[in-house]
Amino acid sequence: MPKHGSDRILNPASEARVRASFARQGLMRHLGAELHLVESGLVTIRLPYRSELTQQHGFFHAGATSAIADSAGGYAGYTLFPDDSSVLTIEFKINLVAPAQGELLEAIGKVVRSGRSLTICQMEVFGIADGKRTLVAIGQQTLMCMHGKPDPQEVLAPATPT
Repeated sequence: MPKHGSDRILNPASEARVRASFARQGLMRHLGAELHLVESGLVTIRLPYRSELTQQHGFFHAGATSAIADSAGGYAGYTLFPDDSSVLTIEFKINLVAPAQGELLEAIGKVVRSGRSLTICQMEVFGIADGKRTLVAIGQQTLMCMHGKPDPQEVLAPATPT
């Protein structure tokens, strides 16, 4: 049965494709990021606090904040892409609007417009502390649909320099 989140019905096979792709991302695994919600055109990723993810003041590092925002937007777009395709971010901009602090960060990626080749997404990242959500970053990205180039089904070995 399709998943319902508001009015965002997503085919179970598409959700499985997104979750499998996310599971192959070494950086997300390294950071400890978790794919939380997958709906049509909307994805949330959560990142629990660890001291290894902080900058010198103890806030989440902008790199960790940006990485989960990029992946949330990318996978939101990917939910709308054909089965025989993959996704690449070709550009993103993020504004850090408050210190990223709390027990966890939650990145929300939403599709603004999905085209045949290019998709535009909005990303928001919230710090969650004591049940209170604070907007810490907002951004926008452009994705490219790689038609006819499906995601690999296993983690690829790193390229070796020549």
